[in-house]
Amino acid sequence: MKNRLKTFLVCLSKPFFLVHAVECDFDSWQNYQQEKLLLNSSKSAFIFQTEHKAIDADGAPNAYHPDNTGLDNYLNAGYPNHSWWNSVLVQDPNDPTKPYIQEDGEFAGYFISKTSLFDKNKDMLDVSRYVDATKIPYLVFPGKFYSKKGTGRLGDIGMAFNLKSGESSAFVVADVGPSNASLGEISMALAENLGGTNVNPRNGAGSPKGNILYVLFPYSSKKYPWPLDIEEIHSVGKELVESVGGAESLLACSASM
Repeated sequence: MKNRLKTFLVCLSKPFFLVHAVECDFDSWQNYQQEKLLLNSSKSAFIFQTEHKAIDADGAPNAYHPDNTGLDNYLNAGYPNHSWWNSVLVQDPNDPTKPYIQEDGEFAGYFISKTSLFDKNKDMLDVSRYVDATKIPYLVFPGKFYSKKGTGRLGDIGMAFNLKSGESSAFVVADVGPSNASLGEISMALAENLGGTNVNPRNGAGSPKGNILYVLFPYSSKKYPWPLDIEEIHSVGKELVESVGGAESLLACSASM
């Protein structure tokens, strides 16, 4: 059994919203690239939706391999041709010009892939220090989006809804990507929770279909600090969604976006 939780939402068509007469409690806030962001009156949550999807393997202990046999192409980690590889791969403490290669464990021989969010209580050479993309549903913030006022910080919790299939998943903000990237980069685990099948970070194959509606709860990490386990992420996500009127209220906003 896969170690993840799913919530299945039904009747997500526009008639569903009309029948239940659910109103959107969010107002226009700002834009990021082509995406419109809405903010609620208490500023405790904002939402956006996008069809764009990119699959992230970072944080998985088998994400990148020196022979390029990992889950993702090591070129996507900047290795070996770009100086920024050390923002994705852990440096070898004995030779910082090279990525560290795991010496033992299930994935001996692989590099250690980092995420911007990590467990500060664990050593930098401990693969469990980072957020495993194959197990933890997470969202990646583009660099410029992360620097915008009010978007929150690493460790914040959110919920994603696939408007086509009805599947949903809580998630954590666990990584910061390229400055000008589009919204919609997600971990392998989040992609699968939203309906993806055999997702491939190398080429995006198997990504979930349709528009995804995201609700973010900025600075929720202050109350629910990292690390959290999968069950806690989903429990907190559900609690936060209920605090802003529930899923139906959030989904009603999609018609105005």
